[in-house]
Amino acid sequence: MNTRSQATTVIADVQGGPDGRRLAIDKVGIKDLRHPLAFRDRDGQMQQTVGRFSAYVHLPHDRRGTHMSRFVEILNHYREPLAVASVGTLLDRIALTLHSDAAFLEVSFPYFVSKQAPVSGVASLMDYEVTLSAARQGRDRDITLKVVIPVTSLCPCSKQISDYGAHNQRSHVTVTVRADPRLWLDDLIETVEGQASCEIYGLIKRADEKFITERAYDNPKFVEDLVRDVAARLDADPRVLGYTVESENFESIHNHSAYALIRSDKKAPHAADS
Repeated sequence: MNTRSQATTVIADVQGGPDGRRLAIDKVGIKDLRHPLAFRDRDGQMQQTVGRFSAYVHLPHDRRGTHMSRFVEILNHYREPLAVASVGTLLDRIALTLHSDAAFLEVSFPYFVSKQAPVSGVASLMDYEVTLSAARQGRDRDITLKVVIPVTSLCPCSKQISDYGAHNQRSHVTVTVRADPRLWLDDLIETVEGQASCEIYGLIKRADEKFITERAYDNPKFVEDLVRDVAARLDADPRVLGYTVESENFESIHNHSAYALIRSDKKAPHAADS
């Protein structure tokens, strides 16, 4: 039986040892850790939700491993609400604790907005899928905000050629922006919803259904129209430093989706991937 006290027992730090293969690792850390978080909205309120966290650092060629448990410790002790303006603080803490010049953080979570139906005024929650990403290299930071926004789109061609009616569908507009701290998630959602044939709601009454149907009919949009209109609004917003706008329209008369993408760093003409 070992009679030595636990306080005097030395436990080897295996992952902290040296490595002789001379191969640095670009990213090492934890992936898809579910953890509670508070996200600050535009009105200063804190929304409690659950995030999927991934956090990594760069590992030099002469170190065998990183300390995985420290990522979890950081999240367990971090009590500040997240926002575009504050995610850099958490990123810096990861870099400092893990002794790395390069650190990476990604958190995905559902975000809920209380919306009132357009006629009845009945309130309900709409959920949006959000991903907040941050990268640090030395003193440089790059922060991106991604949100998937469901909307209604109505086909201009169907409206033009049909004696009555027009086919419409639910569309997912995915916007990824490099943003400065003045840009709120709520602003981004409203920008996209304002360019759709009509926005959608969690709960509506018959009068709302009539309004939404007629609103979409009076405001038809191809998938090409939708991404161009959103991109034009983002071009005009100085808080957006660069963006990617994608729309997938889940076609109601086809067994496939319609899709379009515009990407811009706001320094050059728009060009999608070749």
